[in-house]
Amino acid sequence: MRVSLGEDRVINDLHAFVKATAEPIQRQADVHFTEDGSKQLARQVVDSITSQLHPQEVAHQTARGVVYADLNGNQVFDSGDTPLAGVRVSNGHEITTTAADGKYELEIDDDAAVFVIKPRGYRTAVDENQLPRFYYLHKPQGSPESRFTGVAPTGPLPESIDFPLYAQQEPDQFKALMFGDPQPRNQREVDYIAHDVVEELIGTDASFGVTLGDITFDNLALFEPQARAIAVLGIPWYNVIGNHDMNYDAKSDRQSDESFERVFGPNYYSFDYGTVHFLVLDDVEWLIDETGKGRYQGGLGKRQMDFVRRDLEMIPADQLVVLMMHIPLINVRDRQELYRLIEQRPFAMSISAHAHTHEHHYITRDDGWRGPAPHHHVINVTVCGSWWSGLDNERGIPHATMADGAPNGYSILHFDGHKYQLEFRAAGRRADFQMSVYAPEVVNVSQQAQLEIFANVYNGSEKDSVSIWIDELPAQAMEYTRSKDPAFVKTSTNEQEMRDRLLAQGVPEEKLWIALPQPATSTHLWKQQVDLGSLADGVHLIHVESKLADGQQVRGRRLIRIERNPSPQTLTSEGE
Repeated sequence: MRVSLGEDRVINDLHAFVKATAEPIQRQADVHFTEDGSKQLARQVVDSITSQLHPQEVAHQTARGVVYADLNGNQVFDSGDTPLAGVRVSNGHEITTTAADGKYELEIDDDAAVFVIKPRGYRTAVDENQLPRFYYLHKPQGSPESRFTGVAPTGPLPESIDFPLYAQQEPDQFKALMFGDPQPRNQREVDYIAHDVVEELIGTDASFGVTLGDITFDNLALFEPQARAIAVLGIPWYNVIGNHDMNYDAKSDRQSDESFERVFGPNYYSFDYGTVHFLVLDDVEWLIDETGKGRYQGGLGKRQMDFVRRDLEMIPADQLVVLMMHIPLINVRDRQELYRLIEQRPFAMSISAHAHTHEHHYITRDDGWRGPAPHHHVINVTVCGSWWSGLDNERGIPHATMADGAPNGYSILHFDGHKYQLEFRAAGRRADFQMSVYAPEVVNVSQQAQLEIFANVYNGSEKDSVSIWIDELPAQAMEYTRSKDPAFVKTSTNEQEMRDRLLAQGVPEEKLWIALPQPATSTHLWKQQVDLGSLADGVHLIHVESKLADGQQVRGRRLIRIERNPSPQTLTSEGE
């Protein structure tokens, strides 16, 4: 039976009705609206209820299949292959496990993804771009028409949806690469990704990689060119959907990931590797107002939350769980419900991107967390830094320094059982490039006996201890400060002045570099007043050492000149 809703009448009636019954409708339809029950939000309710009713318009079908060890590697379940029991399979809502003969059954509708939850000791098939193929999309009519290509019609449900798995060694100790926001606008910026980060990672010993959303900058046609570039690394590559990876002409949240699904598969899922359980989440909700204009917000929604709850119920309490998402957890509207699902686990962390900064957050009761210890959430450094902005470096790639003063780059998550460490990597730099020290080139100590020195420890947090000393003088503890990085302030000011001069000379803006963003408060900055009066004239070495919260030790150095009677020619401006 098809249910038809007369739009105007329903919106007017619902406008009044929701004032009295808002909470039940919100809960059932998985929508959220303000207390005034406005018509704009009533329309959202209508759209959401229509979406909820849609699956009832067609008969639910039963997806059946086998999960098996594909011993001959032909991706067909045939003689000689071994059925695998106890493997989890999901439709994105319910989760079942395979029987002794490897078989499973799940109810699905006509807009569904069926996927296997990769167990430890096995890998799934990957395509030519190293994208894991652990799923089957069922869309008999295909995706709605959209600017960017969605899923082609899949036709009738296959008689059997089988998932091949391949045995592999998965030690307790392993690494995973984390890319935040590569976010290319065009092929030129895909090439930046290839040269700035992919080339230096060729030969990596990481077990797999993850892009934490904003795979592109609205140009969804770049999904595959970027995947081809990253595939050179030769490791499986998982992807999280971001707000710039959505079909902006979608009429509902459920339809906003059609192009993403075509290339990468389900918008949320989970898998095991080694001793760790990974949850890939879609925390970007797409909302349409009464004018048809769309916007996004951070949220998971009821269906996905049900999946997370059921997924975690099957994970031992002492197993490390890593949640991977795009929008930072602290900005997700229904995070309290997610907190309830993970806060009693002794080993859980989460990682996102989106902010174009690098930050460590320790979520406490101040944000509604009820666990015995704070939850560690990382906002990951972005590959594109500040959206591929700033002057080109010597390789013809924008320096793209982020607004908190950290360079663009990526991170490496090191795992050992239920323990982990996050290693920061600046693109195109040595592995030990972990901080910048800001001080002037030369100081006239006859006029200035003390100097304030700043250290930007890129992977730092307020839990770190940072010390500074010059030459062989005693070390001093540096003071943690939440302020703007003076080096980035100087760089952005200089570049903006240069842009303004060129524009005033008539140079078209499209011929210039993309302007840096405004400086932002850094969460990994320290400062200290240092007495220079005892230093002799000449060149001296500033040392900074930081012990990070997870035990890593990182160091930085900077040379400085001391001159009591400098000539004007030797005086230079301050610099990083």
